Amino acid sequence: MRMVIFGLTVTSSWGNGHATLWRGLIRALGGMGWSITFFEHDTPYYARTRDLHHLDGGDIVVYPDWEVIRQIAEHAIEQADVVIVTSYCPDAVDASLLAQSACRGLKVFYDLDTPVTLARIEQGELPAYFGPEGLRDFDLVLSYTGGTAIDALKTTLGARLVMPLYGHVDPERHRPAEPRAEFAGDLSYLGTYAADRQAGMERLLVRPALRLPERRFVIGGAQYPLEFPWSENIFFVRHLPPADHPAFFCSSRLTLNVTREAMARRGWCPSGRLFEAAACGAAIVTDAWPGLSSFFKPGSEIIVADTTDDLVAALHLPDSDIDEIRRRARERVLDEHTSAVRARDLDRILSDARHGSTPQQPLKEAV
Repeated sequence: MRMVIFGLTVTSSWGNGHATLWRGLIRALGGMGWSITFFEHDTPYYARTRDLHHLDGGDIVVYPDWEVIRQIAEHAIEQADVVIVTSYCPDAVDASLLAQSACRGLKVFYDLDTPVTLARIEQGELPAYFGPEGLRDFDLVLSYTGGTAIDALKTTLGARLVMPLYGHVDPERHRPAEPRAEFAGDLSYLGTYAADRQAGMERLLVRPALRLPERRFVIGGAQYPLEFPWSENIFFVRHLPPADHPAFFCSSRLTLNVTREAMARRGWCPSGRLFEAAACGAAIVTDAWPGLSSFFKPGSEIIVADTTDDLVAALHLPDSDIDEIRRRARERVLDEHTSAVRARDLDRILSDARHGSTPQQPLKEAV
């Protein structure tokens, strides 16, 4: 089976979560017999920060301009069994139109940013990765978010068939690693700066750091502004390539997840960092959001902290409790949230859609 993807980027993980997800998924699909080509616009931002030059399980076409690549893209689409266009792809509208006219197989849109998409539509703005027709012309829409977002994509953008395809982790790339002194801390956080995460960061990292000056807090990521409220015991590690993520997660006693506002409000949108950290054997503290218990069991596989007091209490948990949490979380993610599991889900969803049957939910949503 041939698959063509038009996405944001697979070659650079700088400041986005798409690349790592695609790398794991494509690697797993390639192992199942899929032949995959990923088309990526050569944008300067990602060109300066590439951390992948060979794609396991697939081929990469990096192009400077849509018109330059259009004929090659059309030929690839004509030969494809499945064409996937994604959110934030710079040429998503052109690629979608070409897929509608040239694809004889399944036409799919994958929104890896569903809460952001829906929030912008609620504000009266149509994201640049859709044309005025929305999603009505696609055979299948995949959503990084489940729950109420599934119906919202149908009512607001005209999607006919929507299935969740959640985040995941490649355990060959994310697994326990030796701690490194430069990453050592009592609490770590790995993620790109986002203004709508700042309130959570202040509540669950900045204020605990002020309250516990003897503890060490470490932030790894990109795009942090100078005005971020640093303190003497908050240390910063500039953007880390995926190869360094395991050591980062394994160098702190606890690692923190803070959910973006739109994602927390809708729920059912686990960050890929959650699965990465768990696969590395980290003990995770997270803010609460609807659907969390369908991915990890609070109190047993993950620690939930809503307030500064909750976070401080987590830091005072005995080592034995933290070790049990990290062990159970790793077991859960290896059973249910690997790239191989998601690849099998996707393969089944695509097969069902091609044959006209209704795909089954890949994950039972707990109430």
